[in-house]
Amino acid sequence: MSNNLQTPVSAQPLLVPFIDGKRTEAAGSAAPIVSPNRGEVYAQLLETPAELITAAVASAEKAYLTHRRASLAQRSQWLNAAAGALERAVPELVEMLIADIGKPRRAATFEAQRSAAFLRMTAAQALVMGGETVPVDSAANGAGRMGFTRRVPYGVVAAVTPFNAPINLLVQKVGPALVAGNAAVVKPHPTGTRIALRVAALFIEAGVPPGLFNVVTGDRDAARLLVSSERITAVTFTGGTVAGDALVRAAGAKKFVAELGSNAANIVLADADIVDAAKRIASAAFEASGQQCISAQRIIVEASVYETFLAAFVTAARALRVGDAADEATDVGPMVSAVAADRVMGMMRDAIAHGGRYALEPNRTGCLVSPGIVVDVPRSAQMWCDEAFGPVAIVERAASVDEALALANDSPFGLQGALFTASLASAMRFSEEFDVGSLWVNEASRFRLDMYPFGGVKRSGFGREGVRYAIEEMSQLKFTGIRFQ
Repeated sequence: MSNNLQTPVSAQPLLVPFIDGKRTEAAGSAAPIVSPNRGEVYAQLLETPAELITAAVASAEKAYLTHRRASLAQRSQWLNAAAGALERAVPELVEMLIADIGKPRRAATFEAQRSAAFLRMTAAQALVMGGETVPVDSAANGAGRMGFTRRVPYGVVAAVTPFNAPINLLVQKVGPALVAGNAAVVKPHPTGTRIALRVAALFIEAGVPPGLFNVVTGDRDAARLLVSSERITAVTFTGGTVAGDALVRAAGAKKFVAELGSNAANIVLADADIVDAAKRIASAAFEASGQQCISAQRIIVEASVYETFLAAFVTAARALRVGDAADEATDVGPMVSAVAADRVMGMMRDAIAHGGRYALEPNRTGCLVSPGIVVDVPRSAQMWCDEAFGPVAIVERAASVDEALALANDSPFGLQGALFTASLASAMRFSEEFDVGSLWVNEASRFRLDMYPFGGVKRSGFGREGVRYAIEEMSQLKFTGIRFQ
């Protein structure tokens, strides 16, 4: 650690780790961070050196040991106070979301408000969670004994968070970890780092003890060093499947919760409300610039209503306003970077090269990509197989309900899917046979609420988020047996 800061080439502020409740200045290499909405460098990001990763984890471990006996009521109060701080900072956080990741104003406002609400829900849920008594005397040699379980923390939790919801997906990890009695060290995505540092400062300003919420800055090396620390006892990660694989290997044998990639299928059966389905799926596919793991990517439509749906879907996509994230009317803002826009446009070209055709051709200006819809895409195309993570979608025809289900399951991923139908029998069949962690019927795949268990199957991850379920993931059961006779 050093007080001699290595001055970056430009005059932008340097983003450095937040340890023990304060900015921790250090020397090291720095990379520019570019605003996708303005196209300007707004900060320099320090790649946290190994010794500061160690210091951040040690600080968290000390804070965990110091406050491990804090009552559940106290931990709940800390979260409620942090929620209040976020609520007061909503205008500031909204402007940061617009500038740093290009999130449209309405969506940015929703994220900031939802994040505070999530903390309040988590604080309330923790107060009503308990263990259970275990009937040990059901075994003959258990006579004269009783047993009970309770939930205890892991210790120091590492949270690695993505860019696309840099407040919400941060508090979805830190809130449950803290209320369960842990300390947390966060490594945010480079583009979400300025926001993560501000959120951490708001927690401390609200009265959360220093050290319980630390932030380290950087990219892949910082994440790898953090999760591999022997003092880290649990890891929670949201991001791509390839990155998840690398972090699991680096972490070794410890608790690991992972929300990974997706290629969300939305199925429209012949008995569905076609216009309603088209509007909801268009929103799910193209708003947030498609940069959410549950954005609709593959839309599978029963053949008898295929043409009707496609026409309504194109109409709904055209109705979305593409433009400046700061504009209240914008539905589709810029992608997070020019590199991301290049990748998505390349996937669309690959789909066309494999024999697909445009039903709605996307336009690209800088980081802005307008909605793109492609049809007749073969299974060999990258867009059918991989996660696009952009404002593009496939519409595919299915000859029957059986084929629609088979096509929906033709993916290595299984995070959240959707089915549009008027048939209870079809809804129950897909509930049983559609390989996803969560399914919405007559609501599109991007719809999410915080009280249900959210997470994937297959290559989409393991473990669950959602208020109660995240608290359970961030704690472990401990059994105590007592002989009283």
